[in-house]
Amino acid sequence: MIVIVMGVSGSGKTTVGKLLAASLNWDFADADDFHPANNIEKMSLGIPLDEVDRIPWLLKLQSTIADWLQAKKNVVLACSGLKATYRDLLMRDRTQVKLVYLKGDFELISQRMKQRQNHYMKTDLLSSQFDTLEEPQDAIVIDVSEPPEVIVAQIRSHVEI
Repeated sequence: MIVIVMGVSGSGKTTVGKLLAASLNWDFADADDFHPANNIEKMSLGIPLDEVDRIPWLLKLQSTIADWLQAKKNVVLACSGLKATYRDLLMRDRTQVKLVYLKGDFELISQRMKQRQNHYMKTDLLSSQFDTLEEPQDAIVIDVSEPPEVIVAQIRSHVEI
């Protein structure tokens, strides 16, 4: 099974994803690690990614998810998944891929991002993330104002594992 933890930058995808994976004794992967260098450079410069930037990245993630499922690996994947079309690419088999949406308001997430150190995604790109976000209709929705351990417990109570 694959659990995709999605949301805008700063919503806690990596923190929650790592804790969830550890609690399940599963592998963890961060979709940011699949970005090519030119995408990371653009974001570091405060330039939002466009579709031309995102599609090859999403196709690489799609292929990786298919490989994990074929190998019967259990993985928690932290991935922004901001648009429905992006999620559709990643969730080909909804019986084996579950979606968790970490939902929070702009002010809370902006405050969190300002506290992060050494991350290429800068706070000034958060507006573009919220502008791009199409909230999922088919996800487990979790309020990010809770502590990460509470969020993990909530996810585990919703996902049959």
